[in-house]
Amino acid sequence: MISTENKSTKALLLGMLNDISDEDSFKELKLLAETAGVEVVGEAVQKRNKIDPAYYVGKGKAEEVAQAVKTLGANAVICDDELSPVQIRNLEDLTGVQIIDRTMLILDIFAQRAKTSEGKIQVELAQLQYMMPRLTGKGIELSQEGGGIGTRGPGETKLETDRRHIRRRIHHLKEELEDIQKSRKIITQSRAYPVISLIGYTNAGKSTLMNALTNAGVKTGDRLFETLDTTTRGLILPDGRKVLLSDTVGFIRKLPHQLVDAFRATLEEVKEADLLIHVADGSSPTVEEDIAVVNSVLKELGVEKTPIIIAINKIDITGDTAIFIEGYNKDSTIGISALTGKNLDKLLDAICHMLPSNRRKAELLIPYDNASALNEIHQNSAISETEYLDEGVKIKGEIDIAKLKKYEKYIIG
Repeated sequence: MISTENKSTKALLLGMLNDISDEDSFKELKLLAETAGVEVVGEAVQKRNKIDPAYYVGKGKAEEVAQAVKTLGANAVICDDELSPVQIRNLEDLTGVQIIDRTMLILDIFAQRAKTSEGKIQVELAQLQYMMPRLTGKGIELSQEGGGIGTRGPGETKLETDRRHIRRRIHHLKEELEDIQKSRKIITQSRAYPVISLIGYTNAGKSTLMNALTNAGVKTGDRLFETLDTTTRGLILPDGRKVLLSDTVGFIRKLPHQLVDAFRATLEEVKEADLLIHVADGSSPTVEEDIAVVNSVLKELGVEKTPIIIAINKIDITGDTAIFIEGYNKDSTIGISALTGKNLDKLLDAICHMLPSNRRKAELLIPYDNASALNEIHQNSAISETEYLDEGVKIKGEIDIAKLKKYEKYIIG
């Protein structure tokens, strides 16, 4: 956790620049710091082909940073990459302030955002997985520096105790997440309605779109990771079908692998979706790169074959111009404004068109004494004909497949 003895964190940002993507990552680091409640008092970058194994940046640049920390009154340095224990120790020794790497910063934001028990479990697991190798690193340092009786022994014993405690806790948390995942699969399999997942880069407007389509009341704001826990609401499509719309956690560049692993249970929700709506921020100068980041995570999850709609959001800012994203045809790419509601009707029509059909033409005869079956079938079917006969109600139309399976004894013709 980010800590400066209860003082507000005043940080200098430090990054390595090799290409444009690094510049975008560094800009994002500033947003992450502000999201975490950090006051950014300065920035420093170095153009360098590879990271220095001892100081992250070169020794000379690190000394400049140490001087800047004193001049600016900073009490922390935030680096735009994940650092090794050695790099953290060397920079702390040189600057005399707390060193926070990108992964630690993101984990701290997630810890602030987690509200549900599942979210808290996932964040704790990610934090412990991050800490574990750093404890190991300190253990190696102690054994090398101690080198004798009275130094190495007690240090190693304490560290080994810490490691064992963390390993046990990690194992326990993983078991809890496995139970959650099993429960989710059971719930998913018993769902009577198709599932649509909103995915996208963080702060692209997924939660705003969720609220616009379902009145979900999800908290929104111009901050990264405003939504962390998954929210699901019902939605009636223009063709009469009822679906479940799910809002998921957003993605960013250099997403720590610990978070991908820990949040795999939540991301499983995406794997079970019948359709994905990829919300992208059309006002972002890096919109295509943002889309590529999300697609790389989707590929890792193995959901490339799921039907997908690209919703280019914020056309209230950019204007309703022609939208084209390489690799997607224009029929599945729609410019929208979740804030003003513009083109949401087009988005809903596209959903109706692309969502795999969960209906089949059929004719059923429902006995009068099973009115509940009739009501249930009506909920997610398109009934074209209804006839009241002596033996029951005869209905005909596009019937929900799950309901047909449940009430197959009433199928006629």
